Amino acid sequence: MKVNQLSIFLENRSGRLAEVTETLEKAEINLRALSLADTADFGILRLIVSDFEKAEALLKEKGFTVGKTEVIAVRVKDEPGALNDLLKKMDEEALNVEYMYAFFQQSTKDAIIIFRFDDINKAVKNLQGKAYTILDNKTLCEL
Repeated sequence: MKVNQLSIFLENRSGRLAEVTETLEKAEINLRALSLADTADFGILRLIVSDFEKAEALLKEKGFTVGKTEVIAVRVKDEPGALNDLLKKMDEEALNVEYMYAFFQQSTKDAIIIFRFDDINKAVKNLQGKAYTILDNKTLCEL
């Protein structure tokens, strides 16, 4: 089965990503998975959302450049080598991975979102004490 993914082209400027998430929040559209890649001038936000058609229409109304891409979501065991086994099977069929991103969810039903900030120390300082739990590498790997 295929999954519809939104690909949104964003100018690389402060607040532009929040415009997307605010639009989706107001429409009660839930983010299920995401990936953000950037260059100096723009970024590509890839989203799997709870209501693709509604999200696509709303974002286009807001002036975003939005594309639709079909992707495949594959359940892979959470153990060493599981991804490698899958990739070997794809290689045997001469299939190339153009891009990929992953997420996992444990029994807490919390999402773990990995951020890259331009000033990581400032980000940590601002998040501490605001009902956010900042995980270190060891804790993250033990989840």
